[in-house]
Amino acid sequence: MAKKSKDQRIQVILECTEQKASGLPGVSRYITTKSKKNTPERIELKKYNSILKKVTVHKEIK
Repeated sequence: MAKKSKDQRIQVILECTEQKASGLPGVSRYITTKSKKNTPERIELKKYNSILKKVTVHKEIK
């Protein structure tokens, strides 16, 4: 049986796009993991922004 390698999943940082565009101070960021094999492109997820107090789109940053 083949051994699964741990380096298939990488940690990525998600940052709020709406707050960045609004110019408000502070930043909303989340850390998650993704599979390099299944999703090579950058991901977008809807997450809660505690500063704006609503669910917004968070995009992966480098």
